Amino acid sequence: MTTIPQPVTEEHAAADGQLAMPDVLVLAPLALEARAARAGAPWARVLRIGMGPHRAQRAADATSTADGGAIVIAGFCGALDPSLEPGDVILATELRGPTGTTPCPDPSILAGALRRGGLNVRVGPIASSQRLVVRDRRRALHATGAIAVDMESAWIAPTARTRTLVTLRVVLDTAERELHHPLRTATGAARAYRALRRACELAEGWASALGEREVVLAAPRASCAGVVRAVQMVEQAVEEHGAPVYVRKQIVHNARVVADLQERGAIFVEELDEVPDGATVVFSAHGVSPAVRSDAAARKLEVVDATCPLVAKVHGEAKRFASAGFDIVVIGHEEHEEVEGTVGEAPASMQVIASSDEIDQLEIADPERVAYLTQTTLAVDETAGLVDALRERYPALRGPSSDDICFATQNRQDAVRALATDCDVILVVGSENSSNSRRLVEVAERAGCVARLVEDASDIPPDLLIGARRVGLTAGASAPESLVQEVISALDGLGGVNVSEREVTQEDIHFKLPGKPRHRR
Repeated sequence: MTTIPQPVTEEHAAADGQLAMPDVLVLAPLALEARAARAGAPWARVLRIGMGPHRAQRAADATSTADGGAIVIAGFCGALDPSLEPGDVILATELRGPTGTTPCPDPSILAGALRRGGLNVRVGPIASSQRLVVRDRRRALHATGAIAVDMESAWIAPTARTRTLVTLRVVLDTAERELHHPLRTATGAARAYRALRRACELAEGWASALGEREVVLAAPRASCAGVVRAVQMVEQAVEEHGAPVYVRKQIVHNARVVADLQERGAIFVEELDEVPDGATVVFSAHGVSPAVRSDAAARKLEVVDATCPLVAKVHGEAKRFASAGFDIVVIGHEEHEEVEGTVGEAPASMQVIASSDEIDQLEIADPERVAYLTQTTLAVDETAGLVDALRERYPALRGPSSDDICFATQNRQDAVRALATDCDVILVVGSENSSNSRRLVEVAERAGCVARLVEDASDIPPDLLIGARRVGLTAGASAPESLVQEVISALDGLGGVNVSEREVTQEDIHFKLPGKPRHRR
């Protein structure tokens, strides 16, 4: 995509100390739409272009020769999707007209900003028609996959190919409340006007973030071998046993992965008492305690154990230290499912700490027989400091034969440190309940770089990107690569991206799937 306004920096700041606003042209067909846009977007140039394809084409011809940055087509639309209501905001992924289809830049970041501002937002194809669309024609257009219809956008889009183009429409009429002439009725108009004005207000942050930027991908990143194996085991269980298959806790800590598996037929439960007797249940990658396994056996559940092999290694170490009479200090977060499973191996022998401040509170029977284990998803540097503090207090401290922090966690942290040296901001894709993803943010911040955890592309706050010409991008070990690619697409939607990758090491480890689960019936 051709470069449009460069990201704003302090050097471009206006005399009053505010950051300069990239040039944005808002095209509004009707006077009422233009009034709403001007009220909400005093930061933009608003041009009333008139209603219908012929006026839209004239406006397109005029704007194609004008200098400027992004173009926003703002106005009302008719709903094709019956679930839409007056006041709902539609952002186009593509514009469909009589002469063809024009793809639109990814609007995910703007969509997120509008949703956080309280608006109902849908993202999808918009159709443009040469006349008002009612009754059967409305249903026929919806059958093509379009979710809304207007009378101008498709004629403007082709002339704006070298500029960032956003089509922001607000639902005015629906199939149940058709408006054969929008200006002759107030039904839905007040709600649509307020939503359009509010959307234009909220778009200011998005406009400030417009510009071409460089995206540097961390490598390795995203799903680790244990996560891939766990997800495949759920898919395999559904295929072999049929839906539903029950999964205790989240199979991995990522909302998108969980949602995708739910669509395939997985039902996620908190505890086994929610699973019918004799059903198939999958234990998550974080592992479970012996008590949970005993409960499953008593209930004659068919168990698929997706515990990560590296977590299983920690469980084995816990049993060995406990059987040898050691007090075991588990470094980790007490509420995390992995730690719960580890402690369950020998609860009478274990104590959990998350910081050096808690060392003084430990109750150790014999200082000569103390061992430590760690949660596998912690930050390497922070954990090393805590182990050193433990060893200073207990010189005879024993540890595992090899580092408990998994290779994937360490590799992703090393890659983030490499990005932090010369990136303006780092985006970490992952869910809020993902320990390893949160640790990546902390590692970046300790390295001196601004970092943010984002669930997906729509979770990116535009303000974070203002002035950021070089964006580092990674994903936690529980997040799929598809989410990383969606973030790249969303950043590209702000004006174009140049993508490179910085690899610190190669990961070629894969965990084999186990054989078919044994029947307990």
